[in-house]
Amino acid sequence: MKKRIKGILLASLFAAGSASCSNDFINLLPESNVSVDIMYQNDKDFADALVANYNTLQTQYQDFWIFGDVRGDDSWVQIFKNNSTSYSDLFTTTSSDGLMNTTWRNYYRAIFRANTILEKIEQIDPSLVPGKSRYIGEARFIRALAYFDLVRIFGDVPAVTTTLTIEESYGVPREPVANVYDQIIIPDLIAAEAALPTSYSAGDVGKPTSGAAKALLGRVYITIGDFAEAESKLTEVTTMGYSLLADYNDLFDYGKDEHHAEYIFDIEYESGLGEGSRYTTAFLPNFPDMNSYYDITGAGEEFNNPTPELVALFEEGDSRKGVSIGVTGGFYDNAGEFHTMPTTTNQTYTLKYIASSPVRNDAPCNWKVIRYGDVVLMLAEALNENGKTAEAIGWLNRIRTRAGVDTYPDTTSQSEAREAIATERRLELSFEGVRWFDLLRTGKALDALAGDGMQPHNVLFPLPLSQVQLIDNPDILPQNPGYE
Repeated sequence: MKKRIKGILLASLFAAGSASCSNDFINLLPESNVSVDIMYQNDKDFADALVANYNTLQTQYQDFWIFGDVRGDDSWVQIFKNNSTSYSDLFTTTSSDGLMNTTWRNYYRAIFRANTILEKIEQIDPSLVPGKSRYIGEARFIRALAYFDLVRIFGDVPAVTTTLTIEESYGVPREPVANVYDQIIIPDLIAAEAALPTSYSAGDVGKPTSGAAKALLGRVYITIGDFAEAESKLTEVTTMGYSLLADYNDLFDYGKDEHHAEYIFDIEYESGLGEGSRYTTAFLPNFPDMNSYYDITGAGEEFNNPTPELVALFEEGDSRKGVSIGVTGGFYDNAGEFHTMPTTTNQTYTLKYIASSPVRNDAPCNWKVIRYGDVVLMLAEALNENGKTAEAIGWLNRIRTRAGVDTYPDTTSQSEAREAIATERRLELSFEGVRWFDLLRTGKALDALAGDGMQPHNVLFPLPLSQVQLIDNPDILPQNPGYE
């Protein structure tokens, strides 16, 4: 068990998603048809519009770990702070928490922008927009990703695939999760995989590819328990030229190119341009010696700390441990001298996002939305659930071999393989925003975390209070149970 020591509103997001932030949606006037039409006329216009949408994802994913990691059993807030991260960890998040509002706002802004692009590009002559097919694929990929995250965080959500007026947005009800998957997420990803290229060059590197759409679709199928479709789609990904890096540590070496053989899709950040990420500072202990040693500006915020259970889970000789988890209580410098951290800071930390960061919150670390190691383990899971355990073990052992630990025998039973794969995902994908959602989709969240304060209704986060109050109609936008 873990040791525990009003924003932009729904209507304004649907009608004016690209407007600036305000607490008063009345002042956020929707763009006129004339101005929107002027904005979307040629190839560059649509390319620029998509850049703005990627920026929205950049903003949202700065805090994605609060949902995907801190909520689970491998990460905890060792030093309590009176903020959203601690509330998520302790299962005390309320509907008035600002993180709920910004999360809702960011995803629906991305959806609004994607919808606008898709509506406007449909009317454009392909001769004026040579990248038309690709831009459609990018917009649908972004929309699918936004809805996938929304339903996993909030459950039923308003399903919007066209731009709406403010008046229209008031009448959009929450759509059942299954419908959002069937009517938006899966069709969008199928369309995206057909429209997107398999690779990019120069400045386009980092945008979603056909392989990214297939991999994310595989994760969607795993999430909804469709293992036959998951096996099929993930097998396709294994034929596209991806491979595991020989050295696991290279995944988190930010002096090297992050677009390597294992890369599939990241949220991209770039230091030195005001486009960096905050992960380095957010996860660093509050210990000046570490700032100096790693060339990091700004006091560590002490978040996303490995739990003792995760630390103990790594086997002797597992090459992933050194970068996944720092030395408890301090660190060794290049001379071999141990620097002991003060007891007032967290004593465990991850090194996955430690990078030189001369400017606070401007680190070069990308967020790995999905990489090939994850695909390999999802394929192993799908094969095992489809009764092909021997094949599943073969894929699982690829991950084990790279980690330098013993492999599993071909005689491993299906139930043993199921537990082995779940454990391997914890070790391989720690602090990459996966664990909480793995617990949810396998129905193990409450068993794992009841002792840490989780109650049955905590499988979902609360809808933002501002949205519920704005609509003020429980038939249209009811609050999630347990948060009323």
